[in-house]
Amino acid sequence: MDRVGLVVNPAAGRDIRRLTGGASVVDDYAKRRVADCVLEGLTAVADPLAVRLMPDRSGIADHVLEEAPDELEAAALEMSVENTAADTRRAAAQFRKQGVGAVVVLGGDGTTRDVASEIGSVPVVAVSTGTNNVVPSAVDGTVAGVAAALLATDVVPAADVTERHGVVEARAETPNGERNLSALAAAEVSSRSFIGSRALLDPGDLRGGVVSRAHPGDIGLPAVAGALEPVAPAAPGGVALRLTDPEDAPRTARATLAPGVVATVGIESCERVEPDDPVRFEVPDGVVGADGERELELTDTTVEFRVRADGPRLVDVDAVLAAGSEAGAFVIERADHPPARED
Repeated sequence: MDRVGLVVNPAAGRDIRRLTGGASVVDDYAKRRVADCVLEGLTAVADPLAVRLMPDRSGIADHVLEEAPDELEAAALEMSVENTAADTRRAAAQFRKQGVGAVVVLGGDGTTRDVASEIGSVPVVAVSTGTNNVVPSAVDGTVAGVAAALLATDVVPAADVTERHGVVEARAETPNGERNLSALAAAEVSSRSFIGSRALLDPGDLRGGVVSRAHPGDIGLPAVAGALEPVAPAAPGGVALRLTDPEDAPRTARATLAPGVVATVGIESCERVEPDDPVRFEVPDGVVGADGERELELTDTTVEFRVRADGPRLVDVDAVLAAGSEAGAFVIERADHPPARED
C-alpha cells in the first residue's frame, strides 16, 4: 500500500513575533483542522493509501487519527517524543527509510528545515502554519493532501512537479571546535550577542548574511536581497549581503523583515554568489541565525557560508493538480452509463 507521511509541529507559530510583530497565531486547534483536511485530501485518489503521522504530546496526532477517513489506513509512527525539533528530524528519517511517496509538513521555515535535514529525496509538500514562512506555501490542507496522494500513487511523476530548493551552510571554527548550521532560505549574521528569544527582531542588529532565494515578497533577509537581486528558489547559487547603518550606507532598501515589520536597511554590498563559493564574515561578537532564528553565539570568529543545491525536493502543488487533471485522475467513467448525445 502506498504511503504518505504527515508532520505537524505543535510548536510552530508560537514564538515572540506574535507579541512584537504582526505574525498570526496558529494554535493547536487550527493545526488539527488543517491536518484533518490533509487526510481528507488523501482520499481523492481511487487507490487506498496509508498515512503515518508524527506523534506529539499536544494531542494533535491522536485527534487526527480519531477523525481519519475510513478509506485511509492511518497510524502514528512508533518513535519516542521529546517535544523538541529532534522529533521532526526523527520522523523525517523514518519516512525516508519507509520509502513514503510524499510527506506533508505543517509548520514554518524551521519545521521545513528540520524535515529537509533527514528526508532525502522524498517530495515535500510544505504548508505554512508557522512564523517565518518564506519556504512553506499558504495552501489549503485539503489541496495539499490531494497533491500528496497523486504523488504517492505515481499518478503524477515527482520529477515533473518538484524542484530542489537551495540551502545555505554555515561553518565556524571556535575554541570549542567547529560549529555548523544549515538554513533553507537565509543564514544571517546579527550583532546581538545572545540567542535570547531566538527570533531576529531589531533591524539594527542585522549585519548581513547569505540567502539561497530572494524576492521582495519574502520575509527577512531574502526580502532585502529581493529588493536588489531577485533569485528564484531553485536557481543555482544565491546572494551575499553586507548591511550597515542606513545613515552611512551608499544605498538603502525598504523590506519586510518580519510579519508586521517593514524597515529601512542600509546596504553596504549585495552580490550574487555561485554554488559552493565561500562567503566569509568576521563576527567579533554576535550570533549566526537560520531562517530568522538566532542559533550560534560567536565571539572573534570567522564564519564561512556556502550555498548548496541539494536542499529538499519541494512540490509545486498547482503543477501536481494540473498534471492530475490531464491524467484523468479525478474522473470516473461509468461503463454502464450511456454516453451523452451530441446534437
